[in-house]
Amino acid sequence: MKKLLTLAAIGETATGLALLIVPSLVVRLLFDAEIVGVGVVMSRLAGIALIGLGIACWPVPALLGMLTYGALATLYLSYLGIRGDWVGPLLWPAVGLHAVLTLLLARAWSKPQENRAT
Repeated sequence: MKKLLTLAAIGETATGLALLIVPSLVVRLLFDAEIVGVGVVMSRLAGIALIGLGIACWPVPALLGMLTYGALATLYLSYLGIRGDWVGPLLWPAVGLHAVLTLLLARAWSKPQENRAT
């Protein structure tokens, strides 16, 4: 079971990295379709989620996967907001929410091992 979970983690993390770096290629290979505009943004956000999922599948606490997702999502959404291309009314509240959750998860991660939820 551990080997299967590790294989799944590698696959999800690799797919997430590919979506983050070259989303149009991944979408073309998976769905034989082109993506433009906000489809690229959402594909990259899905890639970040897959990276978090992949990390959560490793033999580490799931907290690390959520911490990774929260930190990367906060950074990416902040980047989008600063660039100003894709700024809807809920973008900055989403950045704030992800930032607060990431800080709370980082605080939980920094506690001694015996107090962490696995």
